[in-house]
Amino acid sequence: MNKSGLAAFFLGFIPGFGHIYWGHKIRGVFYTLAFAGTFALASFMVIFGVDMYYDIFPIAILAFFIWGINMLDITITLFISKVNIGEGNGSSEKSAVTEASNERVTTMMLSVIPGMGHFYLGLSYRGLTILAAFFGVIIMVFFISFLTSAVFLIFLLALPIIWIYSMFDIIQLLNQKQAGKELEDRTIMDDFNRAQDNERKSKMIATILSIFPGAGHLYLGLQKRGIQLMASFLFSIYILDVLNLSLFLFLIPLIWFFSFFDALQLANRFEYEVLEDVPIIKYLSNYQKWIGIGLVLLGLFYLLDAVLMPAFADHLEAYFYIDFWHLYHQYFQVTIISLLLVSVGIILAINHKKTKNK
Repeated sequence: MNKSGLAAFFLGFIPGFGHIYWGHKIRGVFYTLAFAGTFALASFMVIFGVDMYYDIFPIAILAFFIWGINMLDITITLFISKVNIGEGNGSSEKSAVTEASNERVTTMMLSVIPGMGHFYLGLSYRGLTILAAFFGVIIMVFFISFLTSAVFLIFLLALPIIWIYSMFDIIQLLNQKQAGKELEDRTIMDDFNRAQDNERKSKMIATILSIFPGAGHLYLGLQKRGIQLMASFLFSIYILDVLNLSLFLFLIPLIWFFSFFDALQLANRFEYEVLEDVPIIKYLSNYQKWIGIGLVLLGLFYLLDAVLMPAFADHLEAYFYIDFWHLYHQYFQVTIISLLLVSVGIILAINHKKTKNK
């Protein structure tokens, strides 16, 4: 059976596909139908308007359980097949090829948990930093979310970034080892420090890190700009959630897109010129007047939303016979957003006309 155990393992992420590829068709079809059946049942229940938490959540747990059993089954199957193949090979040349193939399969299977593949290759420090980063993010996000607000669960999106980086890193190291190179056990931060000392920066790493606002700038050595972007992003999420200012949630994607594309531009310029660490606050100092007006309006809005309307809405309704609370929630925020968009559009059009005339 000349089939790749590594391909079977990765196909196993889709329940049943790895078993079918490996030749266990009945088992594979069973896992595929069981997993697909949970989605069909969930879709059927959604169509008929069931409770999302009490009815759909148990089905999601069941689907995850089926997926986990499928992955455990394909992993044990590949390990057993690996042992049987190893015992059946007589020649030393075939044995060496089989050993290299088995090492690759084992390493990739262990790397599903970030850092475990590095431990298998003997890279303890590197594996420990990746493992600590992965589970550290989980612990810190849940801890902060428990103390403050569930909105911080959005930072769990950092987990697939760490996982993908770990997989690419272990593949690169495994190729180096099987090519005969000696692997050096150093942490991820050691790599970053070496790249900084040698003034070599990876555009790919900068792009990946830029997914989290400010991280790409820090990698490029722009500490002031990176810290300010990171702080503004986290501070905006916290303030908007605590003050319940859903009207200004558009600021969060605005900061993210600015940070991401700013980091991409700086990463491209880094190859041709020396970058200057210009902080965002210094750049915004030319617009202090407008920033001040914006902060005053923001304070007045929060005063109206959290104090004045709850306190006087019922009194105004009793006096004027108008449901001000309903009108406020139904039309006020939409009106403010519309006026902001119209004002920004007019300002941009006027500035463009002035620039064109010059």
